[in-house]
Amino acid sequence: MMESNKGIWLALFVIFSALIYFLAPILMPFVSAAILAYIADPLVDQLEKKISRSFAVSIVFLALSLSATLLLFILLPLLEKQIIVLAEKLPLYIDRTQQYLSPILKGQFGLDVMSFDLNIVKQSLTDYWKTAGGIAANIVGAISRSGFILVGWIASFLLMLVVTFYLLRDWDSLVAKVHALIPRKNEKTIVMITKESDEVLGAFFRGQMLVMFVLAMIYSIGLMLIGLDTALLIGMLSGMVSFVPYLGFIIGIVVASIAALMQFQELMPLVFVAVVFLTGQMLEGMLLTPWLVGDKIGLHPVAVIFSVLAGGQLFGFVGVLLALPIAAVIAVVLRHIHERYTSSELYNES
Repeated sequence: MMESNKGIWLALFVIFSALIYFLAPILMPFVSAAILAYIADPLVDQLEKKISRSFAVSIVFLALSLSATLLLFILLPLLEKQIIVLAEKLPLYIDRTQQYLSPILKGQFGLDVMSFDLNIVKQSLTDYWKTAGGIAANIVGAISRSGFILVGWIASFLLMLVVTFYLLRDWDSLVAKVHALIPRKNEKTIVMITKESDEVLGAFFRGQMLVMFVLAMIYSIGLMLIGLDTALLIGMLSGMVSFVPYLGFIIGIVVASIAALMQFQELMPLVFVAVVFLTGQMLEGMLLTPWLVGDKIGLHPVAVIFSVLAGGQLFGFVGVLLALPIAAVIAVVLRHIHERYTSSELYNES
């Protein structure tokens, strides 16, 4: 009987994985809606104590929609402007760097950097960044050339909004129905694992996302005060990858230092860059992460990187969205398996 149950669970897992793989192109709105509903549900629960569930969902949903829309309309034009500025100034930065490094390399290593023809490199980089900088224009152009693309995007966006609203409205009843399906003999263990998984996922989605956003703001504003032309671009990049401990700090300080050296041709701005990122790192370690996230996630940085890469490789962007939540739940399950093993006779027998 036990072997039969294991076979059933294995078959269900294989079928579920196959469905995600084959349905990945159309799952994006549903996965995004589920994540948004999960993040916003605690706020809806708080408002529900004073007003009806539907009214609370409407308020939260409207606030989320307006916030996302404002961020997109403000950030996207600013990011594209900085990419265009970088594309225009990149040849000048390369010339300045070549002139700055030439006497150092020639004196220390006998290399004459000025003898290298960097025109091909400059032209290639300029063409690439101009292409990247015009990404918004390319998207608009593609949409205008194909009514089907426009209809598809609008339909996916509206579908995500509709699904988010209904998931938020019916979240508690859905959870209760799932709870009712749990086998009674395993209820206590499954509920314990589920609650711990909920704490981990809540800490990641609600806490870590806020940490990433705040760090992106700190890095961007700090680099702007220094006068770096690509401050917003580097700050946003550093904040986005900061879900892996120290990765945002390392990437940000390296890229910002190179950009500052190319732009200013002086060493003093590097000190200011270091101050910005060290300040952000200290705030993250001493204030942001303990306050917003706590120590509930418990995923090793290597596990985080592997999960994201594996999810993207297997299931595309949907896999990237699901990678860390699934990895967090697996980590919780493995901790319980480890605890059961260390308390079993197999482990303790002499």
